[in-house]
Amino acid sequence: MGRFEQVTPEGPETNQHDEQRSIRLHAFSDLSHVPAATFIYLLKDCYGYGTNKATSKFKILMQLVKVALHNGPQPGPFTYVVQCMYIVPLLGKTYSEGFSHMLTSSLKHLKSVESAQKDFLEAKHLAAQLVLDILDSIVPHENRILVKLLETFEIELRDMARALYDSELDDGDLMKAREHLRQQVKRCMESESNALAVTLITHFSIQCCDESFIIKLIKNNQLEIAEQCAIFMGKEMISLVVQKYLDMKMLKSANKLVKEHELTEEFPDVSYLYKESSVKKLAEKGCWDIAETRAKKDTKLLEYLVYLAMEAGYMEKVDELCKRYSIEGYVDSLVPEKVFCVSDYLDLKKLDVEEIVWVDEINGLLNATSDIEACKIIGMDCEWRPNFEKNTKSSKVSIIQIASDKIAFIFDLIKLYEDDPKALDSCLRRVMCSSKILKLGYDIQCDLHQLTRSYGELECFQSYEMVLDMQKLFKGVTGGLSGLSKEILGAGLNKTRRNSNWEQRPLTQNQFGVSEGSRVEWRSHVVSRVSCTRTPLRF
Repeated sequence: MGRFEQVTPEGPETNQHDEQRSIRLHAFSDLSHVPAATFIYLLKDCYGYGTNKATSKFKILMQLVKVALHNGPQPGPFTYVVQCMYIVPLLGKTYSEGFSHMLTSSLKHLKSVESAQKDFLEAKHLAAQLVLDILDSIVPHENRILVKLLETFEIELRDMARALYDSELDDGDLMKAREHLRQQVKRCMESESNALAVTLITHFSIQCCDESFIIKLIKNNQLEIAEQCAIFMGKEMISLVVQKYLDMKMLKSANKLVKEHELTEEFPDVSYLYKESSVKKLAEKGCWDIAETRAKKDTKLLEYLVYLAMEAGYMEKVDELCKRYSIEGYVDSLVPEKVFCVSDYLDLKKLDVEEIVWVDEINGLLNATSDIEACKIIGMDCEWRPNFEKNTKSSKVSIIQIASDKIAFIFDLIKLYEDDPKALDSCLRRVMCSSKILKLGYDIQCDLHQLTRSYGELECFQSYEMVLDMQKLFKGVTGGLSGLSKEILGAGLNKTRRNSNWEQRPLTQNQFGVSEGSRVEWRSHVVSRVSCTRTPLRF
């Protein structure tokens, strides 16, 4: 233990630094004769030494303190830390909260040490006195530190009473202590320190709040605290929070409380409403496959998904779902004009589509590359399977679309990479690194980054020439790719078809439609406007 390592030139100053470090090493290795004030001073001195970032210094000091508390602090590690906690605020806000957190956290592993048990029990009432001093603003610690003290020292009402009255305790003293804390809670409420108020209420079982307080917490968006308080107060208050969540359309939070506290009888529809909401959100993102998976075991949810598809004008999906789950009768029961009106989306079936070529074998790759090399301007777009699970990596790019004004090639990157990565690299390098071909795309930097992440070992995705991002070219256009399509072609793109499973083979007709839409939205007007508007970018 000691100061952080720092390389310095040899000489008298180096010897002086080494001597200072040795003094600190000795101090931390034996705390039996080191007062708490000296320990805090040395801690601050160590923190200020060296050029490490604050986070790194904090981690190193944390380990130092953990070990140091084993080295004979008097009268014991828990009492010693309480003494330190009185001194730390004198260092100012820069150090106070961080050091306080460090000291209290360092005690966790000592609770199981048998030799420290006696000191832990004796330090509880000292820690309780510190809590009272913080509540009375005698010692200026943050509320978070007060809560940490309650948890670390496992302070109970009896400890608070002992700190208040310092006598042989009876039931009267406990009642007086609870009343004293009730007044502290009211003060916290008046000063809007609601989190601390709820902590004191739940920690010491103080009955001093009502329905209006919980409603106030919800209005202030202090939802976690409101739940904590409601759970302490009982089922009636939990039901109040659930109802408020339902009024606010917070179905996920409402469903969680209903499940955890067995309120299904009081709120029988919440589970279905939450599932319905989840399916709708997925459909709005265009994640129809995931939405279908969520709805698969519930006919009512499947019918709702069909309704959403009709509302979005996604009739291909309507037909697909009805056939798969034999629910054609549901569609017949709906009045079409009540479900959706004339779509403002681009009708891809009415577009002049000359040719779409699927490329998943090497000969096709070679032929497509030769055709693309003859073009002066091409459009590019990538697709990969959407991933909405938390803490999971995004999927590899599945296909890359490269299109001219006459033909669109859809390359199956996954298969081509598995079959012959060298041939794929060679062919696409001739396109990506060519300074003779202008490559257009919408938010193309995102696609290029995803290609590099997915196939980083291929040179063709390491650098690019002659790339132009239409998002930057048409800065005044809002609404993303669909907005650009509306600006150029007079109608937006239907996003409901975009976020599908691009790793399935073969692609569906709908997915080919998305690919065609990506080509057409730049075909009509962009080529002529790009030529005289912007200088291509190099990456």
